[in-house]
Amino acid sequence: MASKIKVYGKAQNRTALGIVHAYVVMYPHATLEDLRKAFPNSVCPDKGVAENFLPLDEALGFNTKMSLYFAKDDEVLNLADGTKMALAQVWSKPSFERMVEQGKLYDIEVAEFEKTVGREKGGYRLEYLNGYVPPVPEEKKKGLPWLWIILGVIAVAAIAWLCIPKGEKVVEVEKIVEKEVIVRDTVYVQQVEEIEANFNAAQFEQGKADLNDDAKLALHDLAKVMKQNPEMRLRIEGHTSAEGDETLNRKLSEQRAQAAVDFLVNKEGIDASRLEASGKGSSEPIDPSNLEANRRTEFEIL
Repeated sequence: MASKIKVYGKAQNRTALGIVHAYVVMYPHATLEDLRKAFPNSVCPDKGVAENFLPLDEALGFNTKMSLYFAKDDEVLNLADGTKMALAQVWSKPSFERMVEQGKLYDIEVAEFEKTVGREKGGYRLEYLNGYVPPVPEEKKKGLPWLWIILGVIAVAAIAWLCIPKGEKVVEVEKIVEKEVIVRDTVYVQQVEEIEANFNAAQFEQGKADLNDDAKLALHDLAKVMKQNPEMRLRIEGHTSAEGDETLNRKLSEQRAQAAVDFLVNKEGIDASRLEASGKGSSEPIDPSNLEANRRTEFEIL
């Protein structure tokens, strides 16, 4: 059978996340049980955690010392029943290869993933193949109770009208209208990710928190996006590798994050209430085997 979705990824663990995202796109009513059947624990047995998938609240309990689950807002899987699901984050090459084979069972094709360079953050994108159009989740069941309420109100109004003697004032029954829910696509997410990659490529000098010209240019682009989207708020997080003293690493990561915030506020005119600075030190590595990848600054949309 021809493939329906192709996953392009940077870093094998992010590509694995993209495979699961593709599955959720194809099966929008999938539950936690469905995910565990589609991608069983046997796919990734060497990750150091009990389950490939955990509800977000449980997954956060594993992330206190090391990031073992994808738990950020742009990483969690939002299921149709409202559950937020987190995928295991640490993937070896054999496990990733099993994941790719598992995806093929559901017509999910994986392009050869790109390795991240320096502090570049991994990610993924999906491409629909061979004319495939993802199904749209049906919402009819959610509206059914409102239908019965409306019919009940009409019935009560009809009975009341028949029972009221002529000449008496008829009280109009208030109409019940279901609220329309509009989901707006935040198109600036991809822009922020690209700017974050450019900012990290600029790099800080070792042991310093001074912004160089390339970093300032990236922040200038970020300020333009924030001005175009006045509702957007951002947390800037500094991260270091595990080398050196943890206390000094955390302080340095805080200073670097604050330097970016100060530039956006003082030089670009962004309201300080829209920005937060946070230093994580070496507490949240994205790849324990790649020290350079762990030295990074993340722009997290709130």
